[in-house]
Amino acid sequence: MSRKVISADIVVLQKSSFQGENMDFSNPIFIWAVIGVVLMLAEIIIPGGIVILLGGASLVVASALAVGLVEGIVQALTLWFITSIVLLLSFRRVTQKLVGGDAHVDDTDEELAIFNQIALVKEAIGPAQKQGRVEFQGTEWSALGDGTEIAAGTQVKIICRENIALVVEPYKGS
Repeated sequence: MSRKVISADIVVLQKSSFQGENMDFSNPIFIWAVIGVVLMLAEIIIPGGIVILLGGASLVVASALAVGLVEGIVQALTLWFITSIVLLLSFRRVTQKLVGGDAHVDDTDEELAIFNQIALVKEAIGPAQKQGRVEFQGTEWSALGDGTEIAAGTQVKIICRENIALVVEPYKGS
């Protein structure tokens, strides 16, 4: 019987040691600080310089709660949103330089990309406005000629694109 009492006392002592003010997991200061640290550590997994700034804003809110400048969830969230926007607008360029990124400009004019390229006639084109088929970059396209008949198997040069058909002429290269 004394054995049960001793074990019950141990359980009571263990419970009371975790209910102290230092280990209160429902404390908003603790919650905001943990969110801030987790977001800052998440920057390692999700690089880009944004998540670390959101974590910094969370730490600012935790500090404001600790000092007593902010009380309640509405004020804390408002401060977090405002601080996040200010940090993002202020430090985005700095973090972008540190983290880097994929910044390149592609040619967005498809007309220029296919101009003067070589294609192979798959189905005879012409005479006049009779459409045929050409293979270009592994895909078959409808094709219009210059009015003359272009036989299958002939190499052609792409002049331009008209809607979904390529306009071609016989290739006079080497």
